Amino acid sequence: MVRQMGLSRSDLDGALDRLVVERVLQWVRESSMGCAVILAHEQVYDSGGCVLPEVGSFYVPNEYVLDLARKHAEFLPAVSIHPARADALEELERCLAGGAVMMKCLPNCHNIDCGDRRFTRFWERMAEAGLPLLAHTGGEHTVPVVRKEFADPRVLRRPLEIGVKVVAAHCATKSGLFDPEYFHVFEEMLGRYPGLYGDTSAFNVPIRGRHVRRCLREPTVSRLVHGSDFPVPVLGHWAWIQGFVSWEDFRACQRISNPLERDFQLKRAMGFGPEHFTRIWEVLRRVG
Repeated sequence: MVRQMGLSRSDLDGALDRLVVERVLQWVRESSMGCAVILAHEQVYDSGGCVLPEVGSFYVPNEYVLDLARKHAEFLPAVSIHPARADALEELERCLAGGAVMMKCLPNCHNIDCGDRRFTRFWERMAEAGLPLLAHTGGEHTVPVVRKEFADPRVLRRPLEIGVKVVAAHCATKSGLFDPEYFHVFEEMLGRYPGLYGDTSAFNVPIRGRHVRRCLREPTVSRLVHGSDFPVPVLGHWAWIQGFVSWEDFRACQRISNPLERDFQLKRAMGFGPEHFTRIWEVLRRVG
């Protein structure tokens, strides 16, 4: 990940935050995309609403992404709030006032049982405000997992039933070789929940992108939005080996140094149409 950003390991102990922001801004401005949703990352809480300080591997406060979005038009802020927090509703209101366009969580890593009835008012307020939920689904091997059973997209049924638009990150595909496969569950849920979408983040790494051909067919393709999964590296080798892109397209994409643009062009080469990259505007909360 460090190498993909053109940084060195020494930068990890220096001005890493500033350097990452500068790189991402440059890549967005030089890419085919007009803007990028940037994600906060909540701390891990227990079911009683207490922080588990030794569990989460990193923390990106909501105010950090809200402030970056205020400073740079290329950034749209996605906040992260654990609904078990004692101040969850107050934090949600603060983030709505600050311009949040989405809420992001990893139920299996953040220890969030989205079906917990205590969180009903939290989901109701999100639905009222038109704030969608971007929720990790499927296996996870980058962030420590607390509740592996929450990788199942069925954990998202409660917010969907309440009226929250939900994007199932990675379409519930498996990440590791021995992860459970939930893609078929995601496809079945699309027929039951009109507010459910999936994203194609990490489809350019091995295993996650194995269902590309099914994702290009109706009715699934009309419910998918583009996602990058940055800073996870973008590798076109898997797409070429699987026959999703031609040798010529693979070689052309590999010459693109901008990882956001490389991922974008690989998705185009796979067959995802222009609407795949603009459909997110049907989902995001409109601000201003």
